[in-house]
Amino acid sequence: MTFGQLRDLANQVRAISLESVLRLSGAEPDRYDQRKWHTSQGVLSVTEAKFMNWTCGCGGGGAIDLVIHLHGLSFQEAVQWLHQRFPGAAPSQATQVTTKPTLALPPPDPSKLWRVHRYLVVERRLPSAIIDPLIQSGRLYADRRANAVFLLLGKENKPVGAELRGTTSRPWPRR
Repeated sequence: MTFGQLRDLANQVRAISLESVLRLSGAEPDRYDQRKWHTSQGVLSVTEAKFMNWTCGCGGGGAIDLVIHLHGLSFQEAVQWLHQRFPGAAPSQATQVTTKPTLALPPPDPSKLWRVHRYLVVERRLPSAIIDPLIQSGRLYADRRANAVFLLLGKENKPVGAELRGTTSRPWPRR
């Protein structure tokens, strides 16, 4: 098989779902966590096209990586394994246009800011000299549930995410 043929075949099998590979490889889904799978190599967590093996502390992305991990095959052998078992695989999703999800930060609630400040300074004993400038800059604020919202900034100091910390004894809601 030429390099070009291998590349084209790999592009076809990349779109195969990890769940399909796991089922075909004899993995058992976890009873309680739909993202966990029990395999001969250990317990795997699967999120979309990525997997993590918590038993050996390694992971990867895509069907090819998963087959290499589960069956100890080379890249070429894994591509052929997938092609033989999923002959009608569509071209890779990597060639399709994907849209990046928009960031949805919790809106600030200034009326709850006292709770966040009290929690961080009094209960967690963080110095006001650190907390106050974060609040003044807007990089730390309170949401409607009195959670401390720490903005994660990317390029040009624009928010790319946030870390939330509960400040009350009320447990987080399960979704």
